[in-house]
Parts: sequence; C-alpha cells; structure tokens
Amino acid sequence: MTVSDLTTGVTQRTTLAVLAAAVVAGWLGGAPGALGVLAGGALGLLSFRVLAARVRALTDADPVPTAPWLLMAGLRFVAVSGAAVLLFVGGWAHPVAWLVGYSVLPFAVLLQGLRLAREEGRA
Repeated sequence: MTVSDLTTGVTQRTTLAVLAAAVVAGWLGGAPGALGVLAGGALGLLSFRVLAARVRALTDADPVPTAPWLLMAGLRFVAVSGAAVLLFVGGWAHPVAWLVGYSVLPFAVLLQGLRLAREEGRA
C-alpha cells in the first residue's frame, strides 16, 4: 500500500459519496443543503490531500525540507475553519449539511485502508 494508492482511492470514494449526499441534501434542504455537503466534502478532501502530500514529501528518497508539522496543521485548521465560518455566516451552506460532507472523509479513509490491507493480505 502506497500513499498514492490510498490518496487516489480515498479521493474517488469521497467524491462519489459527497455527490450522492449532495443530491439528497439538495432535495431535502434546497441549495444551502447541497452546497453545505459539497463544501464540507471539498474542504475535507482538500485538507486530506495536503496532509497526504506532506507525508509523501517526508517519505521520499530525497526528503525536501518542509515547514514544521505543527505550523502546517495549524494553518490547515485555520483555513478550514475560516471557510466554514464564511459559508455559515453568509447563509450559503447549512452547518449540518457541511458536517455531513466533511464526515464522509473518515469513512472513505477507513474503507480504502481496509480494502488495501485485504489486497495485501491475499498477495
């Protein structure tokens, strides 16, 4: 299992699940529901991709000097929080719908990790 396999699988699973959830949220809650799910999923996926890129940079044969982990984690948290606040205050996204979209990512990571572990166990 490589970081690339995990990242690709999680991206695909998250995208499909978020799109399906956005359709349902749009039907139930209108535009703020659909936008909330899409925004939450996109922010969660972007945060995951940044984290995966940092891991990949640290595990390469020639590690590139990078900013401290704590600083980058703090900046990522501030960026996600700021985007969420802007969406909520502006009334563009419903907070529960955003949370649904953002919560898809952990399930996608878990499912992809289990799938890759099963494949490695068979090999």
